[in-house]
Amino acid sequence: MNGTIDGKVIVITGASSGLGEATARHLAAQGATLVLGARRLDRLQALARELTLGPDAAVQTDVTDRGQVKHLVDKAVDMHGRIDVILNNAGLMPHSPLERGKVEDWDRMIDVNLKGVLYGIAAALPHMTRQKSGHIINVSSVAGHKVRPGSAVYAATKTAVRMLSEGLRMEVKPYNIRTTIISPGAVQSELPQSITEADVAKGIQDFYQAVAIPADSFARMVAFAISQPEDVDVNEILFRPTAQEL
Repeated sequence: MNGTIDGKVIVITGASSGLGEATARHLAAQGATLVLGARRLDRLQALARELTLGPDAAVQTDVTDRGQVKHLVDKAVDMHGRIDVILNNAGLMPHSPLERGKVEDWDRMIDVNLKGVLYGIAAALPHMTRQKSGHIINVSSVAGHKVRPGSAVYAATKTAVRMLSEGLRMEVKPYNIRTTIISPGAVQSELPQSITEADVAKGIQDFYQAVAIPADSFARMVAFAISQPEDVDVNEILFRPTAQEL
């Protein structure tokens, strides 16, 4: 049986901008039933209206709050009777050298990039195990494969996402659940805006301006993984701009 996106109930975190927003647009055009989560409710509601998703499809969600993530997923199930896919997409990237001691930035990355993903898994897994079907997509990064100066903590969170996703893959086999890690390189998003050190931000912004590709490139990777036949489990996609060396 061929896979299809049409009619699938898909939850996306970090959906108010960047990769999440682009993915919502792409999947909506293919007939997905979407429930969107993000902190910025006004932007989320505007996107839901534009995509004619209905007023209840936008759910204010801070992924650092386990209860809010659970509410997002439970609402999708209450509205549609099931959850077919969760895209744990919310993330931030405040790069800095470790010697600068930006401990608050480190904590934020761990809370959003790692714990936010875990909260998404914790919220979706009970429904998917009961259904004996589902697809959990976690967002890592090229930085989850390769660390560079100034990105140590960010790379650590993204490497951790890959490791927990691989552990999850093996654990959910009895429940017919698929798992995918998507590791993008420089893709146009608000990630560079989360950098708090001016000199680091300037370097990353220049790099993104030189090589970053549109966010729709990420959306197509998500759609590819979801649309495979049910007996095909695409476990990891690593992609970069053709011009990106690192």
